[in-house]
Amino acid sequence: MENLFRLANQDQGFFQRKWTLVNGPVIVGAGPSGLATAACLREQGVPFVVLERAECIASLWQKRTYDRLKLHLPKQYCQLPKMPFPEDFPEYPTKRQFIEYLESYAKHFDINPKFNECVQSARYDETSGFWRVKTVVMSGSNRTEFEYICRWLVVATGENAERVVPDIEGLAEFGGEIIHACDYKSGEKFQGKKVLVVGCGNSGMEVSLDLCNHNASPSMVVRSSVHVLPREIFGKSTYELAFFMLKWLPIWLVDKLMLILTWLVLGNVEKYGLKRPSIGPLELKNTQGKTPVLDIGALEKIKSGDINVVPGIKRFSRGEVELLNGKKLDIDSVILATGYRSNVPSWLQEGEFFSKNGFPKAPFPNGWKGNGGLYAVGFTRRGLSGASSDAISIAKDIGMVWKQETKQHKKRTIACHRRCISQF
Repeated sequence: MENLFRLANQDQGFFQRKWTLVNGPVIVGAGPSGLATAACLREQGVPFVVLERAECIASLWQKRTYDRLKLHLPKQYCQLPKMPFPEDFPEYPTKRQFIEYLESYAKHFDINPKFNECVQSARYDETSGFWRVKTVVMSGSNRTEFEYICRWLVVATGENAERVVPDIEGLAEFGGEIIHACDYKSGEKFQGKKVLVVGCGNSGMEVSLDLCNHNASPSMVVRSSVHVLPREIFGKSTYELAFFMLKWLPIWLVDKLMLILTWLVLGNVEKYGLKRPSIGPLELKNTQGKTPVLDIGALEKIKSGDINVVPGIKRFSRGEVELLNGKKLDIDSVILATGYRSNVPSWLQEGEFFSKNGFPKAPFPNGWKGNGGLYAVGFTRRGLSGASSDAISIAKDIGMVWKQETKQHKKRTIACHRRCISQF
């Protein structure tokens, strides 16, 4: 408490702003990572506050995903700590089912985020030993500023907080519809149109497939090499098979075996314009964070010519695109499946734990804990299972300190009580 008053004296305007002293950690982000951390803290008996800039949990899933989306991995690898998926859910739950699961999860663990509260800045005050988290709440035209004072700060804004929009020559002159994949819901409104999909990751592949299914004519830009793997190999989940082999074999050997099995299932994909990287899919994921594409039908459309694979873009002009090979295509719409990035550098005033790209500097599994009570969850590039692992570690670490201090406080209270009794 003495440190808190010291903090107040530093800033004369401190008590004139709306502020809250949080008796526990502040978690920034109410996506799966933030919810998992909150649930694990609840199990440890540690109070917390969750701040969320949107008006709902898991806003990426609820607002920025297409309708046909399903989990790409079997549900047992996507469940959050302390609560499995319902048994009647399919092996690959739909977007709606996953959102229902997250809403049930939040209700079960009594997680009630503060919605529409956008974090503007967070910095550690060396003098007091507290984090100062400043937020803005917008309600219509009203703007209210808050400040949260806490000992622990958990960054749970994730790897995909902001869309990436590339700077491509002539894009502003194109004239047709241009959207990011996060705004794409269904191919229904693109029926009969020629659509350029920029990007060949899981989103680009699946958007292209969905466009085909709605009788559009997609051309997919494949600028660099990409690993395309079947979602299942001989009836077994590709991820599950790789995970099993990694228990016994080195990663380089697992990569070689996975590529041999992929060739047996999919054939030679390079003749369709999908050149494979020189580094294996698992090693590439671990070292560069590039996720392999798990095919759910797009490759068949590529082989049949329904999805046209094209090289990189040179420039756009009115109603058309010129490719690096000199060919020009007439197109009606552009969908940018160009990915996402972390937004941590825009609000976290800290340079030791996080790098400039918004990811922890320390590689997995050591990127969850920084100094001064700073933690990160969901930045492992290992999906929901990586976020769950982080959440468990963070809650145990905070819970251990919390329990020790609570125990000491109880001892002091009992000792004081005994002294008071002895005076009578």
